[in-house]
Amino acid sequence: MLRYLNQCSRGRGAWLLMAFTAFALELVALYFQHVMLLKPCVLCIYERCALFGIMGAGLVGAIAPTTPLRYGAIALWIYSAWEGLRLAYEHTMIQLHPSPFAVCPFAAKFPTWLPLDKWLPQVFVASGDCSVRQWEFLTLEMPQWLMGIFAAYLLVAVLVLIAQPLKPKRRDLFGR
Repeated sequence: MLRYLNQCSRGRGAWLLMAFTAFALELVALYFQHVMLLKPCVLCIYERCALFGIMGAGLVGAIAPTTPLRYGAIALWIYSAWEGLRLAYEHTMIQLHPSPFAVCPFAAKFPTWLPLDKWLPQVFVASGDCSVRQWEFLTLEMPQWLMGIFAAYLLVAVLVLIAQPLKPKRRDLFGR
């Protein structure tokens, strides 16, 4: 399996698939916000940023899958998946155990050199409360689903990283 993951990481298809899944999740988030009129909280916005990081890692990996740039894409992938998992866990704990002492900030804080909330307010401006449960599917809230999604991204990313030193298996027609 590790050799297969190594082989996949050296091709564009798997990287583009990862970028596409993150893009699809971003579209779902925008559907929830603008069509179903759910209000994203600050942690929701940060979780979106983590998904954009995974999408970016997929695009970087697809640009140069056979060069050392692939390791940068894997590093971005692991960092974004870890941060997304951490944020989704924090969000879940706020929803499951509401407390006046554990609240999320009023507005997302982006660096001055990257004011995403000013550039794209339709995507990056928070208007909801982190403790409010707005959506549920199969008894799980949205941050609980995101915990599973980010955990899956992280697990695959770590396995791909472990597989990097292995030589890809050659598959010849005549089995040489």
